[in-house]
Amino acid sequence: MDYPLEDLLCFVGPPLVEKFMEVFGVEEQEAVTLVEDFRERYLPVGVFESAPFPGIHELLQSLRREGFRVGIATSKPQQLAELLLERAELKKLFDVVIGSDPQVNNNAKWEVITRAMEKLDAKPETTVMVGDTKYDVLGARRCGVSCIGVRWGSAAPGELEDVQADAIAATMDELEKLLMDRRKA
Repeated sequence: MDYPLEDLLCFVGPPLVEKFMEVFGVEEQEAVTLVEDFRERYLPVGVFESAPFPGIHELLQSLRREGFRVGIATSKPQQLAELLLERAELKKLFDVVIGSDPQVNNNAKWEVITRAMEKLDAKPETTVMVGDTKYDVLGARRCGVSCIGVRWGSAAPGELEDVQADAIAATMDELEKLLMDRRKA
């Protein structure tokens, strides 16, 4: 089946099994098969079609200079997350990279966030999740941390507002200001 590209953008970022079940109305086992089919192309081809968002290098460098500890809690498989970060020359800017583990059933977004927080020895009251989908906001909320939504990701219009992100940034500069302001509070 062919789908227009704009209809497929919703699959960038969220936990794929959940998203396939939601979008196509399939049962979990069929969604798992769809993820396997997706990765058949993504791993040898799609991974090389991705690029970091403009301004992310500068933002991460600024956060590091200010003493922030920075981690990634992603639904992408661990090895894939690390490969993408290496290709984009970003991995060295993170203290921790935590992705999903296809061999273990602990990959709900809140579980990935929890593992990242444990590795960082982070406390909920001083942690901020930055994310671009409802899964990030809901995962953060379940972990007791605030979440800043960003507009340059794959969320559908109104999605971040519907799940009540604590704040929403439309630009890297806005995100940096929100993070700096939260640190001062």
